[in-house]
Amino acid sequence: MKKFVIKFLLILSTLILLMTIADYYITKKLRASHNSAGEIEVWNDIYNKNIDADIAIYGSSRAWVHISPTILEDTLNIKAYNFGIDGQSFPIQYLRHIEYLKYNKSPKVIIASVDIFSLAKTKDLYGLNQFLPYMLWNNNIKKFTSPYNGFSYEDYYFPLIRYYGNLKKINFNKINNEPLRYKGYKGMEREWNADLAKAKLKMNKYNIDIDSSSIKLFEQFLLECKTDKITVILVYTPEHIDGQKFVKNRKEIINIYNDFSNKYNLLFLDYSNDELCQKKDYFYNASHLNKKGSEIFTSKLSHDIKARTHNTVYN
Repeated sequence: MKKFVIKFLLILSTLILLMTIADYYITKKLRASHNSAGEIEVWNDIYNKNIDADIAIYGSSRAWVHISPTILEDTLNIKAYNFGIDGQSFPIQYLRHIEYLKYNKSPKVIIASVDIFSLAKTKDLYGLNQFLPYMLWNNNIKKFTSPYNGFSYEDYYFPLIRYYGNLKKINFNKINNEPLRYKGYKGMEREWNADLAKAKLKMNKYNIDIDSSSIKLFEQFLLECKTDKITVILVYTPEHIDGQKFVKNRKEIINIYNDFSNKYNLLFLDYSNDELCQKKDYFYNASHLNKKGSEIFTSKLSHDIKARTHNTVYN
């Protein structure tokens, strides 16, 4: 019996060692890639402590394709970085926020790009492959991703398990390509598409399911920033007028941000009525500006921040 136990433990330890080595190799390869719409590039900057920013830009894809750090830097004479994360509502944005602050110095200002989906309730974890190289034994990632459909308990604690079934979705051929984003930003060279027209064929109006726990988390975030003396500026970036009309409870959502602005005395720059919102030439769909539109908008945003804050929030 003793020999059997020793043999079993030897086999098990060898298996664990091989799994750990394989895990290390795959993780290293994946971290060197430019997959997941450039999200891995941002996570690498966070975990490698590469970020030195006075202004941090938070939000979803509407942040990372709408707000150019370079234009902000040129106008405000500060360092900026865009942390916008594709397809994610606020809980995952907050995960990126706490991991950023854990490994890098705090910014002076956070531009929180809010939108109709920031406080929405979702079931599935969008773009889950971006978390694969960083999630093993990471309690923060587990805490904020486990409520969604996507990963199992074993994925967070056992080497190699999380890669099973996911590797076929990863294109390692992109490893040697140029980075997709610069300081988290990417302007999209695209023209207006048929996304909104297709959506209208399915329904007359779209109602956003607002998540009360996300509202509480957002308020917690605002309180934490106040304690840490980080200025938060709420920004609702341009959204095409046709898309605005399509959302049934859009006014209710905007009112939530207005309430937070009033309660915590925050600057809220709402560009819903900006002239850009009337012109499809500046968008590639109802929610997203193309590169030309994003550069025009970021210039407006930079000058508005400079004028409305009198250079006081970042000096």
